[in-house]
Amino acid sequence: MTTTSATKTKSGGTRVHVQRFGTFLSGMVMPNIPAFIAWGLITAFFIPTGWTPNATLETLVGPMIVYLLPLLIANTGGRMVYGTRGAVIASIATMGVIVGSEIPMFIGAMIVGPGSAYLLKKLDSLWAGKIKPGFEMLVDNFASGILGMILALGAFFGIAPLVTGISNFLEMIVDWLVSNSLLPIASIFIEPGKILFLNNAINHGVLTPIGVQQVAENGQSVLFLLEANPGPGLGILLAFSFFGVGIARASAPGAIIIHFFGGIHEIYFPYVLMKPALLLAAVGGGMTGVAINVAFATGLRAPASPGSIIAILIQTAPGSYVGVILSVIGAATVSFLIAAVILRASRKRDLTAGDTGDMAEAIAKTEANKGKASTILGGLGASGTSATTARRVKTIIFACDAGMGSSAMGASVLRNKIKKAGLDGITVTNQAIANLDGTADLVITHQDLTARAQSKSPDSTHVSVENFMNSPKYDDVVALIQGQAAEEVAR
Repeated sequence: MTTTSATKTKSGGTRVHVQRFGTFLSGMVMPNIPAFIAWGLITAFFIPTGWTPNATLETLVGPMIVYLLPLLIANTGGRMVYGTRGAVIASIATMGVIVGSEIPMFIGAMIVGPGSAYLLKKLDSLWAGKIKPGFEMLVDNFASGILGMILALGAFFGIAPLVTGISNFLEMIVDWLVSNSLLPIASIFIEPGKILFLNNAINHGVLTPIGVQQVAENGQSVLFLLEANPGPGLGILLAFSFFGVGIARASAPGAIIIHFFGGIHEIYFPYVLMKPALLLAAVGGGMTGVAINVAFATGLRAPASPGSIIAILIQTAPGSYVGVILSVIGAATVSFLIAAVILRASRKRDLTAGDTGDMAEAIAKTEANKGKASTILGGLGASGTSATTARRVKTIIFACDAGMGSSAMGASVLRNKIKKAGLDGITVTNQAIANLDGTADLVITHQDLTARAQSKSPDSTHVSVENFMNSPKYDDVVALIQGQAAEEVAR
């Protein structure tokens, strides 16, 4: 089992900072995706161009997009920064940008929400431990109320006009790209960003806010399909199913089901990391899918999260089904053809080597692609199959960006292995990296996320895996726990 040190490590540079920022944005949006879906369904059914138009129920649409969704985002962001007090003042201050603007204030909520909570946290620290007993609640409540009023006014007069200008500018750029048939270019950045876990800042910071605004104006948005389209990943996995060798070929069919129907796109990332040239297949498929959607003027009513074909079809706007389905088929076809050529060209060499799944080779190629050694991938290539830790392993946490999806599946796999081994008293859970608090004995993350997990939980033992669903390191974790249990009995 490859582990990383339990001591604090240095930041992974710009890449880790971008990942961390994207994760924070994702942490504000992802827990509220059910609200976006609910709003999207209400919009799909009851607006004049919906499936079942209803003038009375249509009145739900406006208040939900103007007030509910931005306040939920702000509340979540404030809670991430400063708990319940942060959530409350974030909601108060965000009302300033909501009322001060004529457009949905998602970007404003992402700025004002956590920012307000941070200011309150700093304000509270000024008199922490200095208030006489019995007056804490009075001081806390009035401090929050007064600061909330000031921030709401500041947001109304200052932040709202600024964010309105930024939102209008970004929407103008998107409209220009669409009108000039240049939107497919976005795939050149989005598809590699997905593989490297750098896409959340763009997706949740720009695409989702503008997409929701476009839905309010036009009833649909193509921006929700830039990242969610499962076609590129499907084509790559199909190519491995036919032309791959070893573990990669054997595991690809199962990965297809999880990726296409479950919407967990992370599961195909290791296949691309094994052969970075497959980024060409992902980009080619992504550009094809976007081009088809632009040509057919298709879009979704709300974000499709996770990016399952089921979620996409449910959120597809009336009249867009043909274009959306063709975009998935077209993206899968192009990525399959490109990936097939790449895999066939290297098949003889791969057969000689024994397996395309040699992660040491994959790490070397990835680092060569990056142009420098990666502290994130470095621990994955270490030799050795055993590890020790002075910390008795009782709690294990699988951590990923959102704390759902792939990490939940990985936790389920390891939980079953521990149960079959007859080990008791071991807790295996999953959560977002942003919520790590240092209490876990062992933290398991995808290889590209380990550096961030270490910074959040520096005293834990960290294990990096390349595939949450099928990692040989799980057996090593079980062996480690068994060894510690045997040592306890011997004492």
